[in-house]
Amino acid sequence: MFDGQRADAAAAEGWEGFSSDVPPRRARADRVKRAIDLVGAGAALIMLSPILAGAAVLVRLTSKGPALFWQDRYGRDEKRFQVIKFRTMVVDQAAVIDLVAVEAREDEGVLTKLENDQRVTRVGKWLRRTSVDELPQLFNVLRGDMTLVGPRPLLPFMLDPYPERRRHRCVVRPGLTGLWQVSQRDANTTALAMADDDLAYVDQRSLAMDLRILARTVPAVVRGSGAV
Repeated sequence: MFDGQRADAAAAEGWEGFSSDVPPRRARADRVKRAIDLVGAGAALIMLSPILAGAAVLVRLTSKGPALFWQDRYGRDEKRFQVIKFRTMVVDQAAVIDLVAVEAREDEGVLTKLENDQRVTRVGKWLRRTSVDELPQLFNVLRGDMTLVGPRPLLPFMLDPYPERRRHRCVVRPGLTGLWQVSQRDANTTALAMADDDLAYVDQRSLAMDLRILARTVPAVVRGSGAV
């Protein structure tokens, strides 16, 4: 059910014939999904507020700079928005790592979660390992920029070289969690590898699939799969 065969077939055909038209049944499902997003994100923010507050304090006390940072990402219909995260890196990154080398890897389409990345603070490593750094994106969900389940919002450099894939991927809102995050993010380290799962989700998405992904998210977070 979670294979990328449909996405692979579309890629082989050059994405010809792809349509972003939403049938009435799917439009109704999208409205239900949005209601679940509002209730789920609101409840999560209330329950997790002590963790959010504690994380913000730890970030501010242990490294120079703000607790949060905003970053440009692609959203639904290829519109850009500012994703919210806890800051996990030092402010002056150029002082601790060769940014030219990092940018070279980005040009190759590599997801730049470098092992033993010196830019990441000690608290930042914990935030990433537990995925707490992503929790502020619950506010993105409430605002309608994101959804609880969907393809992760990617940086522009990861999608700009592939306009047809970007268009296909951006039919839906990006998600706080998704198929790639609960399956094989620790094995696949490139944007193209992630695309197989993301596009499979776009084509096969349903409320039942969302519930299964949400159920698999907690164990994945506990294991720290793919987190660095």
